[in-house]
Amino acid sequence: MASSPASDIVSSVGGPSNITSLTHCATRLRFQLKDASGVDQAQVEKIPGVMGAVPQSGDRYQVVIGGAVQNVFNDIMALPEMASGGGGSAGAAGASGAKTDDELKAELRSGGPRGGRAWLDNFFEFLSDSFRPILGALLGASLFITFMALMSTLGVIGNWADPRVKLEGGWAFINLLWQGVFTFLPLMVAYNASKKLGADPWVGFAIMGVLMLPGFTALGDAARTATVAGSEVKIFDVFGLPLTIFNYGSTVFPPLLMAAVLGPLYKLLKRLIPSNLHLIFVPFLAMLVMIPLTAFLIGPIGVYVGAGLGSFLKSINDFSPLIFAIVIPLAYPFMVPLGLHWPINAIMLLNIQQNGFDFIQGPMGAWNFACFGATAGVLYHAMKDKDVAMRQTATGALAAGLLGGISEPSLYGIHLRFKRIYPRMLVGCLVGGVIIGLGGGLKTSAFVFTSLLTIPAFDNIPLYAIAVAASFFISMLLIVFTDYRTPEQKAEALAANAGATDTAIPEQDPVDNENVTLSTDDRMAHAGAVAGGAAAGAGAGSLAGDAPTTGRAPEAPAGHSRPEAAAGGASVVTDTAGAGTAGAGAAATGAAAGAGAAGAAGSAGAGVVEVGAPCDGVVVPLAEVPDKVFSAGLVGPGVGIDPRDDTICAPAAGTVVVAQSTGHAFGLAVEGGVELLIHVGIDTVNLDGRGFDVHVKAGDRVAAGDPLVTFDRAVIEEAGYSLITPVLVTNSFATGPVEPLDVSGEVAKGTPIIRVTPA
Repeated sequence: MASSPASDIVSSVGGPSNITSLTHCATRLRFQLKDASGVDQAQVEKIPGVMGAVPQSGDRYQVVIGGAVQNVFNDIMALPEMASGGGGSAGAAGASGAKTDDELKAELRSGGPRGGRAWLDNFFEFLSDSFRPILGALLGASLFITFMALMSTLGVIGNWADPRVKLEGGWAFINLLWQGVFTFLPLMVAYNASKKLGADPWVGFAIMGVLMLPGFTALGDAARTATVAGSEVKIFDVFGLPLTIFNYGSTVFPPLLMAAVLGPLYKLLKRLIPSNLHLIFVPFLAMLVMIPLTAFLIGPIGVYVGAGLGSFLKSINDFSPLIFAIVIPLAYPFMVPLGLHWPINAIMLLNIQQNGFDFIQGPMGAWNFACFGATAGVLYHAMKDKDVAMRQTATGALAAGLLGGISEPSLYGIHLRFKRIYPRMLVGCLVGGVIIGLGGGLKTSAFVFTSLLTIPAFDNIPLYAIAVAASFFISMLLIVFTDYRTPEQKAEALAANAGATDTAIPEQDPVDNENVTLSTDDRMAHAGAVAGGAAAGAGAGSLAGDAPTTGRAPEAPAGHSRPEAAAGGASVVTDTAGAGTAGAGAAATGAAAGAGAAGAAGSAGAGVVEVGAPCDGVVVPLAEVPDKVFSAGLVGPGVGIDPRDDTICAPAAGTVVVAQSTGHAFGLAVEGGVELLIHVGIDTVNLDGRGFDVHVKAGDRVAAGDPLVTFDRAVIEEAGYSLITPVLVTNSFATGPVEPLDVSGEVAKGTPIIRVTPA
């Protein structure tokens, strides 16, 4: 069976039998292993699509994927060996006979040196798992907030964050777009936290929902006023018992504390009540106990605890904004890997709920942009050294950071792997923090992810922009001028690159979007033997490529063309270190046999390559292809075509490099060294070949117009998949400019739709 990133990851962590449970967050696969001691981290990080690996205590192991983690997780769970082995998701672990997370952790706590600090690991894991699933909603809401802040800054609307300000017309509705997430945040946190601790998450949701009811808040109208800890609060008497009335919207500490009590109570009730009565009486009794307990005791305690922590940090900021603005960005690079930043995030939300603003996110932005700047410096070296794997990792991490404000891909995929990065990154953190502190600090009226898109959310936009720009460029330049690797690491990387493949189609690019649909098998590395095309011209010699096709040809000396393109078609040769490789030898033999081969190759390399439409259809701009990886150009430039035929043909003469057995994707090496991906439909890999009749195999020579695959339109449309077929140049980094031709509407098969001009 062919290898895939999913199966390679499973094998690298010891196989299905070594996997107790598997879950994922926004960027990482989170394994609970039976024994993590034998995992080879270096081997894991070599797998295509893997940005890094992070061993943790208690045989926990994280594999950093990036934004495509959902797809990789699905691919792993779909593996036959996972269905029959011991691995599975946390929810399915018990059904497969493997220990659940809770059982394994109890076992670890009861025997072993880890017992003394297991509670700390579990505490921060509880916090992070309570927030991770809602990060997408928070990020989306933060962009709505940024838009409103920008409109307020430009004077279009008033202070959108002040409930006393009445917005006119449609602006009142637009202002609601973000409020749903933050107003009902306690319900989301209650659901996640209850689920994490083994209670019915909907019961946790319902308990917290009572405190969110308009009727609960309305009790304050008939309440008396009392002074508690120097603050006035409303007390409503319930059968003589004092009930403190708060507005619990946007709070996070009350639901966290509620879930911390509900979890053990739920397990106790399940032990005490017969299993055939669980469905009725466990939720009922849990709610009977927890609703009053939360309303009278846990909720107010949560409010006071959060207020106390927020007041403590505010007092530091009020005493010296400079000290606060320096400490926060310098501390965050160490807090995030340990999960210690989650309580700070909760305090940010509480600050906004109680004070109407937060003062932590501005200094935190200095850390984030210093982190992204370091990643940009790494990307510079990766491009200069032609390090394809690091270039892909850094590109995805930088996009996730600058556009989404997410630091984990940079942190886990790069920074923690190279010790030289942190000291340089901390300089950027320091400079940005000093600028913010000298400027008197920063405030924001809403919880946002500190990215380029959210700069307008801060009260002093010029100060914040200058600070984060300084953090970014100082960290980047320090990495650019001093490198992120030791001399030994750099030499090792350059040696590895010299003998490694410069893959024609990128490996799994990390994209900050959980809905990326491109499967890992579409990131096709060259494999197998490919016969070289016959050279044309006087005294034609033969160019034979009998070695495995692993990438583009070695660069030719100045004034000479690359030998991979003969006049009769494209011949792809092996790009390996050392002299006398099979491809190079064949090229030399052909050149020695007569001047025709070299002359033909030069002639082909000098001409413009035009790629025709693979079928009759309607041309679709790449930006409109309904797949975010394709439309963003991450696989390569090109166009889409909505087919009117049921047969996809070769758009140019060349060699079939990859022909997927499922019929949904083909890789071709055509003249001029151009390499193409033709992806038949979107998500059609999920059909597993149903409705596809493949006519070619890897290594076949094809002429323009030769059929590659015939598909059953009804099968694809019935499954709900788009038929739009991207035609992409996947090695544009090795060719000249790629230009989609100015064609639109209906086109006939063979009509030129892409032009590649040699550099």
